[in-house]
Amino acid sequence: MTTFYDPSPAELHHLRRCVDLARTALDDGDEPFGSLLVDAEGRVLFEDRNRVKDGDATRHPEFEIARWAAEHQTPAERAASTVYTSGEHCPMCAAAHGWVGLGRIVYATSSEQLSQWLAEWDVPAGPVAALPIPAVVPGLDVAGPVAELSGEVRALHARLQGR
Repeated sequence: MTTFYDPSPAELHHLRRCVDLARTALDDGDEPFGSLLVDAEGRVLFEDRNRVKDGDATRHPEFEIARWAAEHQTPAERAASTVYTSGEHCPMCAAAHGWVGLGRIVYATSSEQLSQWLAEWDVPAGPVAALPIPAVVPGLDVAGPVAELSGEVRALHARLQGR
């Protein structure tokens, strides 16, 4: 049973932008994922969307955020930042997040939800296990999924699968 997170108005605003980025990715023929890096004062520092359609399966927005943060923020700034994302980090992105020392993650939909949707649509599992972020980065402050956005994100993934 999924326990939903009730985001603050500011968090919901950021998550809605992530869903917009996911829609942009899908409209461009990519997988629907979008993410933001927000500093401790609430400023959006970096945003991106999935860019895997050309064959590089590591071009996830959360991974790009980790790279950007490592280059542009001090360790203290990274730890005080929050990553907002349309979908819970995959293990690769969670590890990158942990390795560069980023702070909190807030996500609209969980890996568990996505796995359930794909199973419903008879989509084969990917090559990497869908682990929850805490299984990859123990002790990290993580919040999600958000009931209010789940249907919208599900619809994007359904569209990707031709449903």
